[in-house]
Amino acid sequence: MQAIRIDDPADSRVAPYLSIRERDLAGRHGRFIAEGKVVLNVLFSSARFTPESALVLENRLPGLAGTLEQAPPDMPVYAASQAVMDAIAGFHIHRGILAVGRKLPPQPPEELIAALPAQALVLVLVGLANHDNVGAIFRNAAAFGIDAVLLDRACCDPLYRKAIRVSVGAALKIPFAVGENAAGLAEMLAGNGFEQLALSPAGAADIRDIPRPERLALFLGTEGEGLPEALLSRLATARIGMSPGFDSLNVAAASAIALHQFSRY
Repeated sequence: MQAIRIDDPADSRVAPYLSIRERDLAGRHGRFIAEGKVVLNVLFSSARFTPESALVLENRLPGLAGTLEQAPPDMPVYAASQAVMDAIAGFHIHRGILAVGRKLPPQPPEELIAALPAQALVLVLVGLANHDNVGAIFRNAAAFGIDAVLLDRACCDPLYRKAIRVSVGAALKIPFAVGENAAGLAEMLAGNGFEQLALSPAGAADIRDIPRPERLALFLGTEGEGLPEALLSRLATARIGMSPGFDSLNVAAASAIALHQFSRY
């Protein structure tokens, strides 16, 4: 694959990469930025997303030959110096490996859940606005073979650049869908035969004492506030046992423990 050299940060061919941080917040009109060699490997092998182009530091090209061979043959690969790449992105890109991918049309949660197998494990994220936590949870979900992740509207986008990077590309692997609110997601899951557990430090049962049902949805809330009281009052609750006098875990760490407990692996 022959790289196309870019010497002008204003070159229209690399417009999707301009001012990355600002456009991460404003939205990309159906596109997302993937960053790093591992994530590009996932993107280029994905059946769910279409890569549109790559932008690579010129001195990284030789080491990326194997990765770029996986890309669609007609996908343009742009190469630039460090100074030009930094000017395009608006900050220092020390990894020097970027790609633009196209998102799929949003899938309704009902459609995603209806397609799951009879035995299924689903995560439901409620109000998680921290990209590091969401990315780490998707990484855990991939590690333990989770079937799907549902998010309410208050959650951040799993395809935000930092969330994808922290997930090590898992956000491009795990099917996910966004629902309006947690109450609606809980009602929909109940209608599809899912038993539901809300994780809380004040949960009624230790997760080690709960047998794995055929279909299970685990609800996780924000750190500090946790899940809404209205949701906790309608769902069965579970806690992760800890030493006396301490009941707080990072939500991503809590997800790993809970998923390990209920995963088939």
